[in-house]
Amino acid sequence: MKVKDKLMLDNPGLIENGPINIVLFGDSVSHGAINGYFDYENVYWNRLKKKLNKVHDYMPINMINSAVEGSTSTQALYRIDNWVLNHNPDLVIVCFGLNDVNYPLENYLNSLKTIFNKISEKGIDVIFMTPNMMNTQVVPDTPKQFYDYAFVTADMQNSGKFDEYIYAAIDLAKAEGITVCDCYSKWKELSKTQDVTMLLANRINHPIPEMHELFAESLYEIIMAD
Repeated sequence: MKVKDKLMLDNPGLIENGPINIVLFGDSVSHGAINGYFDYENVYWNRLKKKLNKVHDYMPINMINSAVEGSTSTQALYRIDNWVLNHNPDLVIVCFGLNDVNYPLENYLNSLKTIFNKISEKGIDVIFMTPNMMNTQVVPDTPKQFYDYAFVTADMQNSGKFDEYIYAAIDLAKAEGITVCDCYSKWKELSKTQDVTMLLANRINHPIPEMHELFAESLYEIIMAD
């Protein structure tokens, strides 16, 4: 049953089908890293939960955080059974890429394909949400611990390397029949008029709280679409 349909169930429907379980499977952004700490109030999936419950507050919605800071899609493979499938999810939101770009593209695509297939073959809905952009410049207020790495991420963003990874992942998801929530392209559009580096709390790859609303609203529109 689709999340949208399950959301509207009444008491007998809840008793028969149980609450909505949505699993978040990704890296630090999905883990909740925003303001130098893990901000579970402002993270996109909590914002999404609030939006869904505004539609029908009777239905319990469990947002199950199976994301880990610093994780790549390849490193996450061993966690699928225990961290994802064992929760009997109605929907899994997959968002990797910010760390995968440090490794070969083939690793990223092969691992994503395995993730998509393992979840889909269980009859579970999957949304591949593309990540945010990384910084395009190194600014003075970049945290000291990230300053050297900021040059690396800026180069990967400006050279087009990160574009290559994300657009290849989108093509893969579509080929595998996976729904794509393309937030990356929305960030690219914003970058035409705004300095996206200043939309990143750590000035390299963690969006400020307000930008988590872009993720939440984009996911909401897909989940609630006809």
